[in-house]
Amino acid sequence: MIYTCTMNPAIDLFVSTNEYDPLIVNRTLDEDIQPNGKGVNISFILKMLGIENVALGFIGGFTGTFIEEELEKKGITTKFVRVEGITRINVFTHVESKNTEYKLVNRGPLINSKQVSELINRIKLLNEDDTLFVSGSNPRGVTDEIIVEIAKLSKKNKFKLVLDTSSKIVLESLQYNPYCIKPNNEELANWFEKESLTDEELNYYGKKLVEMGAEIVLLSLGKEGCLLFTKEESLYVNAPKGKVINTACSGDTLLATFIGLLKKELELGEALKEAVAAGSSTAFSPGLTDFSDVEELKKQMQVKNLTIEQENINV
Repeated sequence: MIYTCTMNPAIDLFVSTNEYDPLIVNRTLDEDIQPNGKGVNISFILKMLGIENVALGFIGGFTGTFIEEELEKKGITTKFVRVEGITRINVFTHVESKNTEYKLVNRGPLINSKQVSELINRIKLLNEDDTLFVSGSNPRGVTDEIIVEIAKLSKKNKFKLVLDTSSKIVLESLQYNPYCIKPNNEELANWFEKESLTDEELNYYGKKLVEMGAEIVLLSLGKEGCLLFTKEESLYVNAPKGKVINTACSGDTLLATFIGLLKKELELGEALKEAVAAGSSTAFSPGLTDFSDVEELKKQMQVKNLTIEQENINV
């Protein structure tokens, strides 16, 4: 079974208004409410691919209930740990007259040690037949050390661990050989205390993460595409062109699609190509992709085997 873990999920409220002025009532033109959180998005994408999964994490209050119900409406099993307080609501306000956006991201509930232990105990039940995604930021009361603790459990219980978090603690977790990690180029630079990375450094540090213990490294380059590193292969695929609407969930789509297709035994390069196309489709959509344009987007794309070609890429 595949499990997703979102420790700080959210409801995202998207509104648009003509003006956004102080001291008056600003009426909205449109609104949309979406359950969110990196692992939550991954659960939705996996389900669209026909892959059953279970959503774990922390939720609280009526907002947590909404997220739980939206997942269950899609046939996704939920096993969240209930906490005091309410799951956060983030507000994104688009001001039409200025074509700008204001983003208000809340902290979320405070998690106590008993609730952390309850989540860890659920993860302890996973075994070699399971895969666990741990994605996103931690809520108050949960330190980055939980990533290392989960990585240790994956090594002990032999389940596949997929990590997508910006924290540098990922480097410490590599000794436990996670199945896949997905930094972007900015996160990779930060992990190795660089301001930015050249093409050659992207390749060098991507391979270094494999040497340090990661089985697969997906290195997201945003609009430039994606690099993939394993012990045997180094691949690059360009991203297709399109009108970008929302990049927030594109990385979640990429990761879920890639791991899901590997689960379906698709070849590595083809899985990468389809995953980047799906991630781009989400970026070109107001919400998550429905995969309807993925085949068309793939026509713009090409996978390069850098192991064979022995060439630098221009990104």
